[in-house]
Amino acid sequence: MLDDSDRRLLRHLQSDPAQPVTALAQAVGMPLATCYKRLDRLQTQGVLRGQGYAIHWPALGYTVEVSLRITLDKTNPRAFDEFLSAARDVPEVIEIQTFLGRVDARLAVIARSMSHYQEIYRDRILTLPHIADIEALMHVATVKNQQTVPL
Repeated sequence: MLDDSDRRLLRHLQSDPAQPVTALAQAVGMPLATCYKRLDRLQTQGVLRGQGYAIHWPALGYTVEVSLRITLDKTNPRAFDEFLSAARDVPEVIEIQTFLGRVDARLAVIARSMSHYQEIYRDRILTLPHIADIEALMHVATVKNQQTVPL
């Protein structure tokens, strides 16, 4: 379980994940050694999964984002595994989610232009195995993308 000190640490990390541990320890009011120990424990427990950078795809020329809702032909018992394995190999697929319900999977696909997307769709997506139906949703705007949780 998390105690109040852990929650304070996590709140400060969410607000500025790149801050040095010395600044974090000072901000939450704990000794540096204690802060390191708590961070290590939170990583060991799987609460913290490391630090990284978020890449802004449009800055690299990827201006088109499409969400594909996929329904699979589940008559083959290996349909999910074979589809997911092949979808992982498409470089422009940046996210894969699976669901229970009418839609089996969602792929987030990025492209440099609509013509580039059409090429990806025809040459890579439509060749994925076991697809019964696809619904494409063109990304227009991100209204909320909150990466923090209430602590």
